[in-house]
Amino acid sequence: MSRFTVSILLVFGLLQLNYSQNKIQQIKPEKILYKSIDSIDLFLHVYRPKSFDKSKVYNSIIFFHGGAWNTGNYKHFQRQSQYFASRGLIAMTVDYRIRSKHNITPFESMEDAKSAIRFVRQNSKILSVNPNMIAAGGGSAGGHLAASSANIDKFDNKNENLKISSRPNALVLFNPIVDTSPGSFGYNSFMNKTKIDLPFPPIEGSPLHNISKDSPPTIIFVGTEDNLIPIKTMEDYNHKMKKVGSICEVVFYDGAEHSFFNKGEDFVDTLYRADKFLSSLGYIDGEPTIR
Repeated sequence: MSRFTVSILLVFGLLQLNYSQNKIQQIKPEKILYKSIDSIDLFLHVYRPKSFDKSKVYNSIIFFHGGAWNTGNYKHFQRQSQYFASRGLIAMTVDYRIRSKHNITPFESMEDAKSAIRFVRQNSKILSVNPNMIAAGGGSAGGHLAASSANIDKFDNKNENLKISSRPNALVLFNPIVDTSPGSFGYNSFMNKTKIDLPFPPIEGSPLHNISKDSPPTIIFVGTEDNLIPIKTMEDYNHKMKKVGSICEVVFYDGAEHSFFNKGEDFVDTLYRADKFLSSLGYIDGEPTIR
């Protein structure tokens, strides 16, 4: 056998090994109604470990899709949810009201995100979920929904049991919109409303401006060439979190643009780092199964 043939076989073998390591279990979600409002039904899409035992209690993570509060669907975080379910978490992706379908403002999307987290905590026994270990994550506007649920004590649905917290216990954010103050991309997106006027100024929905000592441990993934999320905004978020004594880690991806995290090697790396972060907080045991 020639050296050339041996080299080809070696490369092929390494590619096969890498593929087998990074192949994500296919897990079909269960669809659970968490909220009905204005004749609109909103669902959680729940991914459970294949070895799920309803008598046990599981830590969990809830994902919110991006789309500038205007478009998108729960499948944006399907692969991440399947992966974390394979790692022993109950993972969920969320339907929430969006502008293009429901003619609402981002504040209604924020309300739905809080409703989803509250529903999971309120029904933790039925869902076999640990109510004190609920992480939230999302990309872009979905990252905003997760971060606003963690940082902003407003915009809850007053018809719900407000004694049950809608705050997640940890955050995993992918190029999140955390600034909705004047001049920011988030502000302009808030102002891109439909026929409905905004009920509050956009800055009231800004996670960056509502960080407190109660803000949960957070990891953020962002590209250095993201034209929507300035590097300085992420640095400011990190600085404010550290200032109040909260755990925060910001990972910059050189040359990456918006929504980079669902593509190729960056998908693998962000998922690997998110796994390590959640492991450090006690959500997951063992080493990541993705490389």
